[in-house]
Amino acid sequence: MFKPHVTVACVVHAEGKFLVVEETINGKALWNQPAGHLEADETLVEAAARELWEETGISAQPQHFIRMHQWIAPDKTPFLRFLFAIELEQICPTQPHDSDIDCCRWVSAEEILQRCVKSSFAAGGGKYSLLSKRATLSAGDDWRF
Repeated sequence: MFKPHVTVACVVHAEGKFLVVEETINGKALWNQPAGHLEADETLVEAAARELWEETGISAQPQHFIRMHQWIAPDKTPFLRFLFAIELEQICPTQPHDSDIDCCRWVSAEEILQRCVKSSFAAGGGKYSLLSKRATLSAGDDWRF
């Protein structure tokens, strides 16, 4: 039976920058969107807001649904990820409450793309796109890089 892990993620944008969280996985510092698993009795929007607060210390509500995508991890674990957009008026200070998060960074789309191109993410066929006018970052496969 197909029982995917349901996850949520937030693309947070303010003053021309995007918020990424940095976490160390297998000894390597990787960037990701604030993201995590849906918990019991929680809506997708509630989960996205909770994960944003846990991983960044920022309290904000998702404003737009970007997309849902299905991904199969290398270990064959299936995931359904629901991606939301949050536009903030200004860059906020961050304070991760999740011990798995090393730090948060406000970075430009160009910095994200440069890091992506230098990583195995790009070589592995990961997808990414920048939507022109709003410079909203959209996720493809596994967005960690």
